[in-house]
Amino acid sequence: MRRTLLAAALGGLLLTGAGCSGGGDTGDDAAPQLVVPSSAPAGSPSPDYSANTKRVCDKLDKIFDAELENFGTEIGKMIAYKEAKQADNATKAEKAASKQLRDVGAQVRKETAAAQDPRLKEAGAASAAKFSKSAADGKFFDRIKSTKDLDKILQTEMTNWLTPVAGYCA
Repeated sequence: MRRTLLAAALGGLLLTGAGCSGGGDTGDDAAPQLVVPSSAPAGSPSPDYSANTKRVCDKLDKIFDAELENFGTEIGKMIAYKEAKQADNATKAEKAASKQLRDVGAQVRKETAAAQDPRLKEAGAASAAKFSKSAADGKFFDRIKSTKDLDKILQTEMTNWLTPVAGYCA
């Protein structure tokens, strides 16, 4: 899923002339260890969440495809305005891109909250938090200066954002 989403987002961003930035993982927002206490007696089969997980993951795929493309469009505008030295318009585009990331996080949180698998719920909350953190990080957007940054930075950020849920949505 991660490669598909990365390819789709990169394709959308490249088509819009966009670039994306993000910092490396500082360790502060690394995926939490998922420990789910078992409420089932020893020896009993674990519940089968596969059908529900597939439904949740299908919804996440749609969110990632559409919303990350919209994010890429806004980042592309921001870069173009920065390069043209139009600070006011660059700021507006940055705010729109930030909103797109917040929206992705909110939608991921909503869809995974409905998951039956408690580990997928927790992973969704972790991914949502990462989207929200990037959306609120002014330094994240400050580092975006040109399309030259696109490949390296977007790959790093996409991996960071999607890693928690990627293990459930293969």
